[in-house]
Amino acid sequence: MLSAGQTKFLTALQVKKYRQKYRNFTVEGTKLVAELLDQTRIRVTAIYALERWAAENAALLAPVQHLYHPASEADLHKISALTTPQGVLAVAEMPPQAPAAWDTGHAFFLDGIRDPGNLGTILRIADWFGFSAVFCSPDCAEAFSPKVVQASMGAIFRVPVFEMELDDVLALAPACPVLGAVLNGENAFEAGWPANALLVVGSEGSGIRPETEARLTRRLTIPRAPGSHAESLNASVAAGILAGLASKNSTGHSEGQKNTP
Repeated sequence: MLSAGQTKFLTALQVKKYRQKYRNFTVEGTKLVAELLDQTRIRVTAIYALERWAAENAALLAPVQHLYHPASEADLHKISALTTPQGVLAVAEMPPQAPAAWDTGHAFFLDGIRDPGNLGTILRIADWFGFSAVFCSPDCAEAFSPKVVQASMGAIFRVPVFEMELDDVLALAPACPVLGAVLNGENAFEAGWPANALLVVGSEGSGIRPETEARLTRRLTIPRAPGSHAESLNASVAAGILAGLASKNSTGHSEGQKNTP
């Protein structure tokens, strides 16, 4: 049912350089498409779905019926990034490549996180703990790739994510503390946490790069248990621990303290 032009465009969006060229990305599956439609930050441009799916999800589709394009099973197999297409594929516009400003709350800076599953999980962590943004170094996995979008479980629609160099992030908030997860820093469980901070997490294999570590204002370590021989924590696990500690212990958000207007 799709034209050759539509098929060519949608197939191209499986490739990074074409996603970046057209500033579009794809979202697949009823749950993720529903989450995409339930927000306003990211603009939806088209929905391709089986007629059976459209009938079964008429209420979901009603507000965007003008964006709906019927597709066959064969069409979806051609345009889907999944081994087993899930009946619906939406196309959405990528948000701006850089924020106008950032100076509030906690945010992650991810230094060379190349695994899409880790990046998607960290987006979920940022969403859970109410982080204001996730900044990714240019050599991270691409946030709007199909694998990251799937792994984020919808968090990518709610958490602003940008690909930026660390210096460009710090230029937005020069006074913001920069806290990094390293192997030989102060105990993260005993540290005092600022209300605003950029938390730097490096790759599982090599950690934070030396040039990035040089920009840290504080170095934090998640201590191993006595006798543990584990060499490192998974990057997303480390991010989750640090995010939980930051949210619990930061100034103005400590346990039992009430916020006042």
